[in-house]
Amino acid sequence: MAPTSTEPARQAAPFAGVDGLPRHGDAITLAPQQRLFDAGGGGGPWRLLRGLMRLDRIGRDGPLLVMLAEPGDWVGIDALAGQPHGWRASAITPVVLQGPLPPADATQRAAWLTEALLQLPERAHAMALLRTGSVRQRLAMLLRLLARPDVLGEADDPVELRRRLPPLRVLAELVDAKHETVCRVLAELLPRPTTLPRGMGLQAAAA
Repeated sequence: MAPTSTEPARQAAPFAGVDGLPRHGDAITLAPQQRLFDAGGGGGPWRLLRGLMRLDRIGRDGPLLVMLAEPGDWVGIDALAGQPHGWRASAITPVVLQGPLPPADATQRAAWLTEALLQLPERAHAMALLRTGSVRQRLAMLLRLLARPDVLGEADDPVELRRRLPPLRVLAELVDAKHETVCRVLAELLPRPTTLPRGMGLQAAAA
């Protein structure tokens, strides 16, 4: 049975949580680029409530992006199988996670594992789309994901969305393109709205 809460508990002030991560009730908050866990570590699992995370394999040449985690996804599910984490998990945007969430019993453990396994094909497909096609197509897909209310919040104004976006180098890495190319395409998808009506840039990105 999946956890029923979809919002972190509210408290007047954060307090130190697991491994020193800031907490609000049973929710952990991460700043962009902050890690939740490293490959080989333990703990978890967590449910991603808000924001976007990346899962990397760590090899001889450094981290290799394998998958993105979106709101509603399980992160650190290896813990349910009693295994160390096979990935490094870090925040792309500001992130809120629920957990760690120990299962109440074997039935709940099995249900969570099944749910996590069923989410993998969809995330693998989304990752493939971010790495194939034209840079414009890849970046437009990433912008649609980032513009979700549960990722970067409501941002109908392209100026506000641009302000909240991760750095260009991060966008370029996510879509596997050169920094200069992403900068040029981003200017086409989200032009500086000196004369554009509100929301027009997002409409272009969704085209």
